[in-house]
Amino acid sequence: MPMYFVGIDISKYKHDCCIIAADNQSIITKFTFKNDKAGFNQFLTTIYSLSSSEDIKIGFESTSHYALNLELFLENASLSFMEVNPVLISEYKKSTTLRRTKTDSVDCESIARWLMTVEYKPHSKGFYHSYSLKSLTRLRDRLVRQRSLYLVKITNVLDHTFPEFKPFFNERFSKTAIYLLETYGSAEKMAVMNEDDYNAIRKLSRGKFSPQQFLELRKLALNSVGTNNSIFDVELNSLLILYKSLNQEINTLEDEIIKLVKEANPHCLTIPGIGLISAAIIYAEYGDISNFSTPAQMLAFAGIEPGVSDSGTESHGGRMVKHGSSQLRYALINCCLPLIRFDMTFATYYAKKRAEGKPHRVAITHVAKKLVRVIFALEKQDIDFNPSKVR
Repeated sequence: MPMYFVGIDISKYKHDCCIIAADNQSIITKFTFKNDKAGFNQFLTTIYSLSSSEDIKIGFESTSHYALNLELFLENASLSFMEVNPVLISEYKKSTTLRRTKTDSVDCESIARWLMTVEYKPHSKGFYHSYSLKSLTRLRDRLVRQRSLYLVKITNVLDHTFPEFKPFFNERFSKTAIYLLETYGSAEKMAVMNEDDYNAIRKLSRGKFSPQQFLELRKLALNSVGTNNSIFDVELNSLLILYKSLNQEINTLEDEIIKLVKEANPHCLTIPGIGLISAAIIYAEYGDISNFSTPAQMLAFAGIEPGVSDSGTESHGGRMVKHGSSQLRYALINCCLPLIRFDMTFATYYAKKRAEGKPHRVAITHVAKKLVRVIFALEKQDIDFNPSKVR
């Protein structure tokens, strides 16, 4: 049976398709189908008229969420497909022509012809689980950043109304600190807190907020140099409402993320120091590990490989390239701090890099690279983490 290569240029409302026969590399057909059920069925009818599904290789650029419905449709129809990095297609087009032409018709043909030159690596089945986790973890990341912005704005208000408040709580907004701001708001009201107020605070803090701390805070409030202004009170109240609402949404997302990552049960969860949220980010961002042939490819995907400059008689390494997924890179490096506390192998490796004269951040980056190599081995061998087998 002849082999066919199918290139699809994805867009929001329609998709352009080019089908090329492998035997003589001629174009069988080019057509456009809508991004709806009728369009998908039109595409399927055309595909099935050519050959069996095993002899058809489908590829399209990775274009955010616009291809998701088509991906699910192809999976349900038992058709494999391969997502392509748009940069690779762009470079391929440059290598085949000097013309600067970009149309949907040209793009879909370029994808089909590019497929003929590379190893076909179809997307893993059940990818929707990974996609769901990626959507949730990235949304959580955006909400966490927004929550941090609200905390900065709350700090700005307190600099006017009660500048001594945040230093008293070691520059952190603990649960007790947020409660005090929500309940009293201003230094003027905190200055007249009584024993009943303290009992409520002590209960909230589970006894961690001592009477001495209470008396010290009340004294700071009484002698505060802050300005009592009703406008600041309104602003603080609004920011606290927004912060609390956002915090609840983040908690809801985290509950769903934890449920999904427990169902997926990736092997990186067995590594000490990697929590459920971090494991979810790593699993979601990497997706199917079988798409990576070497740990170096995983390092490049996360953007924690070093840059290399090799020209003439000079050759030297550079700084971390920081390409790829910033969420993944942050999660991997963030995992390394507890990792060097809870696992002797990683702690020894970190100590070795420090002894070589590397600064803390550089040594932690090396630990992150080792972590990626361990994750690659665990997933490829389908085994859980065993510290005695890590070198």
